[in-house]
Amino acid sequence: MKTRILLIASFVFVSFAGAFGSIAAAQDLSAARDLYASARYDEALAVLNGMRPVEGAPATDRKAIEQYRSLCLLALGRGSEAETAIAAVIEADPMFQLGDVDASPRVRTAFSEVRQRMLPEMAAAQYAAAKAEFDRREFASAERQFKALVALLNDPQMGGRLSDLRVLAGGFLDLSTAAAAPPPAPKPQPKNEAPAPPPAAPKIYTGEDAGVTVPTPVKQELPRVPQAIVSHTRDRGLLELLIDEQGRVVSISVRTSIHALYDPLLIAAARDWRYKPAMVGGAPVKFLKLIQVTVDKR
Repeated sequence: MKTRILLIASFVFVSFAGAFGSIAAAQDLSAARDLYASARYDEALAVLNGMRPVEGAPATDRKAIEQYRSLCLLALGRGSEAETAIAAVIEADPMFQLGDVDASPRVRTAFSEVRQRMLPEMAAAQYAAAKAEFDRREFASAERQFKALVALLNDPQMGGRLSDLRVLAGGFLDLSTAAAAPPPAPKPQPKNEAPAPPPAAPKIYTGEDAGVTVPTPVKQELPRVPQAIVSHTRDRGLLELLIDEQGRVVSISVRTSIHALYDPLLIAAARDWRYKPAMVGGAPVKFLKLIQVTVDKR
């Protein structure tokens, strides 16, 4: 067992020493490794406890120190302190996991149990940070954070928890990606030629136009209201949909909000709604449709 732990310690050092922000920090970690290899765990901890990543150093510095501290603490049988060190590793890198080759079953189990407990709280904090970026219209940053959040929520250790948050994160990721995309560059015009006039946009009909057969729903299912917000939602909302000639929803706008967390769920569901298209003179046409949404709070 001791040989196995020493091999793990060597792996941790080789993996992280090169990522440190200074040579001195890597040398301190090397000293801690040598003390650990000699079973001088208390002395190794003293070296590690005196190490603090320099200001501006990457998060890998802290992760390396805390991961090595957790190995020392586990070797000493100080489980609760080891869990605190493991938590610091997970905070520095939520996606971090020990592989089957990297650690003994006991060490992997300790890391896995701590990470599984921390994931829901970390996902909620990540959502709050990403949503704040979205609200500030920092769409590129919001897109990166929602991508990281979706990856975290899809992690097997989530075990299907926070499924409502997964739907919300996916909806905001789509919105952030669309908002962050740069507009297409205009096509260069040939020299000495006037630009061609833009093609006339097809007319968009509404219920006020004469001779229009309005679209009828084929698929129009409302998403369930998350239990956490059910007591705070409005009973009714209003959506504005642009339905194309194939009966697809190509544009969605919330005219009357039901709840800030429910609206993205509603928008995501509306993308999959289908209709028999509006007709004028036997031909399908685009149609702007207002839909009153009444939510079921049961």
